[in-house]
Amino acid sequence: MSKSILMHENGGPETMKLEDVEVGKPGPGQVKIKHTAIGLNFIDIYTRSGLYKTPLPNAVGREGAGVVLEVGPKVKDFKKGDRVAYCGELGAYCEERLIGTAQLVKVPKGVSDEQAAAIMLKGMTTEYLVDRTIKPWVKKGDIILFHAAAGGVGLLFGQWANARGYKVIGTVSSPAKAALAKKNGYKWVIDYTKQNIVEEVMKITKGKKVPAVVDGVGKDTWEASLDCLQPRGIMASFGNASGPVPPQSIAILNAKGSLYLTRPSLGAYTATRADLEKSANSLFKMVKSGKVKIAIDQRYPLAEAAQAHIDLESRKTTGQTILVP
Repeated sequence: MSKSILMHENGGPETMKLEDVEVGKPGPGQVKIKHTAIGLNFIDIYTRSGLYKTPLPNAVGREGAGVVLEVGPKVKDFKKGDRVAYCGELGAYCEERLIGTAQLVKVPKGVSDEQAAAIMLKGMTTEYLVDRTIKPWVKKGDIILFHAAAGGVGLLFGQWANARGYKVIGTVSSPAKAALAKKNGYKWVIDYTKQNIVEEVMKITKGKKVPAVVDGVGKDTWEASLDCLQPRGIMASFGNASGPVPPQSIAILNAKGSLYLTRPSLGAYTATRADLEKSANSLFKMVKSGKVKIAIDQRYPLAEAAQAHIDLESRKTTGQTILVP
């Protein structure tokens, strides 16, 4: 038997229970893996709460790293003993699992299991946001704005964007988070609990505003994000940390300067095997080069997944967090 955090109904952290499960043998196109580390992401809270509808029961998480224990029929590219990682495949909060190889990638030397588990989702999200989503709107030397700079994606985004030659403004909620953001590539940091975001962006840019805003916060930063954009600028709204943005009239984009708006997802940017491998390889290359440094700021035993959710939801965590089986 193997241990798994299972959720039989949507709700608060208390709905997640540690249970014994029988994993079984891998079927065609599957492998059986033993997790060495499991990533914690805000999307896990959306899954648990029911904001994102998923079948029940399930093991909540979508990101992990480990070693292949057994290979099923018709699997050609993976073998027993391979170090692997994945994201986007529901059911990660467990010691062992069966998983199809479509979302699985090999972890190269120079990248640890903990690093891989912590950054597959957040790192590939950062890759597509910087290198694909906003790239047509920005050039080296441009100033861009990112909300929640001390979060998991935020700390990676600051480093990645800086490596690409952009100057980044980050928003945070405390002096401690401001200091952390500064260490991770942000040239300017706005504490939105004490400062007005739009006013500060106007000061920094000398009234020019920014060509791109990347926003994972959602409802609370929606208006400020649009008001910080130059005419024909782009807003990439990729998350809902403060709740989903309420229904809007598209006329607001016209009124604020013929703005562009996208609601991107990692799934769409890694929909093909080629896209997945390209994104993962770009991420691993960045980590191995040292241009993007990975710090695991919190570790929780798998059995304490509920506490990890409480801390993440209350914004007590910073950077990367993993669950340890």
